[in-house]
Amino acid sequence: MKRKIRMGMVGGGQGSFIGAVHRIAANLDGQIELVCGCFSSRPENSLATGQSLFLPDNRIYASYQEMIEKEAALPEGERMDFVSIVTPNHVHFGPAMMALEHGFHVVLDKPMTYTLDEAKQLRDKVKETGKLFMLTHTYTAYPMVKEARERVRRGDLGKIRRIYVEYPQGWLYNDCADVNKQAAWRVDPNRSGKAGCMGDIGTHAFNLAEYITGLKAVELCGELNTFVPDRLLDDDGAALIRYEGGAKGVLTASQIAVGVENGLNIRVYGEKGGLEWRQEEPNTMIMRWPDRPAEIIRTSNGYMSGIAAHNSRTPGGHPEGYIELICIGISPWLCDRFWLVRNRLLKPWISLPPKTVSVACGLSRRL
Repeated sequence: MKRKIRMGMVGGGQGSFIGAVHRIAANLDGQIELVCGCFSSRPENSLATGQSLFLPDNRIYASYQEMIEKEAALPEGERMDFVSIVTPNHVHFGPAMMALEHGFHVVLDKPMTYTLDEAKQLRDKVKETGKLFMLTHTYTAYPMVKEARERVRRGDLGKIRRIYVEYPQGWLYNDCADVNKQAAWRVDPNRSGKAGCMGDIGTHAFNLAEYITGLKAVELCGELNTFVPDRLLDDDGAALIRYEGGAKGVLTASQIAVGVENGLNIRVYGEKGGLEWRQEEPNTMIMRWPDRPAEIIRTSNGYMSGIAAHNSRTPGGHPEGYIELICIGISPWLCDRFWLVRNRLLKPWISLPPKTVSVACGLSRRL
């Protein structure tokens, strides 16, 4: 590799959360540089954000349409290589589709799109264009999640029978949309889509269960609840899930669990043993057995699998961080595949089918 990979960004202006996380994560390995952006639907915000990031004014755009068209017109040695889209849900499809059509790779924040039909259109466009497409389900990058997946894959737990996955938060326990920008768009169906809590964090729980177990959900029955008066979208929900191979699962997600910060956790039970993992204690996994004491597994130890060790950035006893997860998930994956695709040594692929979108859009329907 003779140069850094050039990143553009849509969204992530002043006052946003996830945009800054993506930018910091992209910088950690020194392989990616931000070269342009449309950081807000308000041109003055976009300009102020870009200037604060020391971008030249001619690479700070007032709309994503302008950015993609002008970047595509630049010489290949100057224009962005891929775009990171970190907008509210209703502004996922437009810039992603336009970027693919103009020859750019795409990193897209979850959930994939505003509707299931849009997700299917993006899937088809990725196949048509041959461009890389990455959907950022951040938590699967934790080393201990990699370890859990590997232990299930190699048969340590035996055939999987039961999966319990939950994602409670408490920050939307009351009506705070007037004073909290992040809350405002998440409770607005015109910007968030058909699902609130389930689309925002339930998709993470759904993805985590499939990722660790390797099993695909085939059928579900669920309910969406709205507890805060006059809120238009769900702030709580649950689902019973049937997985291929006969495993059964329970998924719950809530943003009105008062006092809980970010309680994503999972328990998986097979014929021979079980495992437990909590995002708020990410370096630890508990293995449970029928005939011996439970084991506490910790990251960065010699007994870890190769894939978990490869994804560890810190020595034992030092916590892996949320920002580092996006770096682990994006930087090595994108850098390796970017050059392989560029040299025609690898076919691009889409990281996830749009199933999580269908879960968010209609829990009571059969997948």
